[in-house]
Amino acid sequence: MYLAYSLLLTIGLLVLIPHFIYQALAHGKYLAGLRQRLGSIPELPHSEKPVIWLHSVSVGETQAARPLIDSLQQAYPNHTLVVSTITETGQNLAKQVLADRASSVFYFPFDWKWSVRRTLARVKPSLVLLMETELWPNFLDECAAQSIPVALVNGRISRQSFRRYSLISRFMKRVLRDLNLAIMQTEKDAERIETLGVPSERLFISGNLKFDLKESPLAGQTIEQLNQRFAFSSEVPLILAASTHEPEERILLESFALLRKSQRARLMIAPRHPQRFEEVASLIQAKGFNWARRSNDPTSTDTNVDVILLDSIGELPSLYRFASICFVGGSLVDKGGHNVLEPASVGTCIVTGAHTHNFDEIVKLLLAADGLEQLPPLALDSAADPLAKALAELLRDEARRLNMGKNGLAVVAANRGSTVKTIEVLKTLINATSSVAESQNSLLASNVS
Repeated sequence: MYLAYSLLLTIGLLVLIPHFIYQALAHGKYLAGLRQRLGSIPELPHSEKPVIWLHSVSVGETQAARPLIDSLQQAYPNHTLVVSTITETGQNLAKQVLADRASSVFYFPFDWKWSVRRTLARVKPSLVLLMETELWPNFLDECAAQSIPVALVNGRISRQSFRRYSLISRFMKRVLRDLNLAIMQTEKDAERIETLGVPSERLFISGNLKFDLKESPLAGQTIEQLNQRFAFSSEVPLILAASTHEPEERILLESFALLRKSQRARLMIAPRHPQRFEEVASLIQAKGFNWARRSNDPTSTDTNVDVILLDSIGELPSLYRFASICFVGGSLVDKGGHNVLEPASVGTCIVTGAHTHNFDEIVKLLLAADGLEQLPPLALDSAADPLAKALAELLRDEARRLNMGKNGLAVVAANRGSTVKTIEVLKTLINATSSVAESQNSLLASNVS
């Protein structure tokens, strides 16, 4: 089965080569870190400390890992931490926010046996932690062959993922056998992964690490600079559209035009994918708004622009506090929605579309506490009007808007503690790897003497 998987992976790559070449030439995608993805990562700083390798896919998972990384370093100062990502945006963010925490940040290898082996030989991890749903068959198989323990942390299995994995249930049962621990976000996640094949004695529930997120160390500097430039603290309310997908930006701009017929407001759009920054910039320009790009040099008119394009990475969490309303994207279109906890954690009123299955449990908690307003399913060609009405009602009703923010903040506070639970579960594995490392170092020292 592993041979068939590797063959399919190779065939898939070959079929997609024209797409990769186009994206590389047109947008610069996939070029970054190619050598590292093939197993040739930079030489790690020499250390006799045992290495904990934490892997996250992209920006959201990297942000979620921050509280866990901080706690690991406090609890286990005699360990070295390295971090890998898959996407370029995740890589850039990890290098920013984890510069003083991780001794190395690199790209995760392609899931072929030979590239995985090359990377493991360079990293020499004592323990691997995989964030959320990073289940790479050859990687897990090779770690098991080399007796490297692997734990899934902040684990989740979405409805769609469970459906897909169930189609290859026999193979997934074999893959999941190589997990030493699965620390899942919710009972539903635990139930799904147990059905797929993780034994109950290896299964734990910790809650969601994202509830434990604190402000990035970059936040203070970013807040001051951006507030001075764009005058967010003015009396004109700001609507922040976070992690948007096509065609949500068009819908938001049309809604904003309708909204401004009756009341003053400003709009900031933060597209989910950097490769769409230019596309969204052209869309805003075509709509005729007075607008500015974050990436452009500051001008004296920035304090009065109607629309701001946040075409940067890692700054979005610092800006939720300035928003009167945050619309969380990937939810008008069927993308499953994005992280609603970041705006909730600073008491910002939140609006989403109907498609939020990636955050089902969190959205249910916020809805039950009146900490979020969710729109019904909308036809994309007519969604602008109901979205504009929902935004207008919330802007007019300041008391409700502020109360929703307080309710969301209370939900976040009530659900903190996942990091402590995760560290407690990981103790056995970490202590075991420490003992092995100490024994190897003692043996090495005695052989040298």
